[in-house]
Amino acid sequence: MPSPEIVLVRHGETEWSRDGRHTGKSDIPLTAEGRRQAEALRSELAGRTFSLVLTSPLQRARETCRLAGYGPVALPRPDLVEWDYGGYDGLTSTQIAEIQPDWSLWRDGGPGGEQPADVGRRADRVLAEIRTVAGNVLIFAHGHVLRVITARWLGGPPAAGQHYALQTAAVSVLGYEHQNPVIWHWNRPPRL
Repeated sequence: MPSPEIVLVRHGETEWSRDGRHTGKSDIPLTAEGRRQAEALRSELAGRTFSLVLTSPLQRARETCRLAGYGPVALPRPDLVEWDYGGYDGLTSTQIAEIQPDWSLWRDGGPGGEQPADVGRRADRVLAEIRTVAGNVLIFAHGHVLRVITARWLGGPPAAGQHYALQTAAVSVLGYEHQNPVIWHWNRPPRL
């Protein structure tokens, strides 16, 4: 019997993700393209069974989950909301560089928002829950929080998430090789 897998899905495109704006707790809807990406996830996820489906309560993740066909069974988890960028929410990296040229989210966190350790604690709570599940788990959430979950899955610090870029509507799979946590697939966009 294969080891359980954790399938991570980043939400579909929003206006802010399309424009390169940091989107934390702002509740931004999907664009038409984001809805199309989310619907394409149905075929990407077809044939898999999940013992637990979790979603961020923010509408871009919930809508992606619903359009992918998992809305009725998904359980919202506040720990899956995106990193709180504080005063940098809604700004592009270029705009932030004008304010703080050497800023790194992974080192400095969001001013007035969350620090890497804060997001790491949330990721650890999600991982503690999914490790109690016997079967596969599906998670719909956001780019940076999913990257931190992956870093923590692999035993690294939250800042190690900086090495795992995610496109909108990308599917990634975590699992085990023997008893070792691994990445099976990473950042695979749906076939549109």
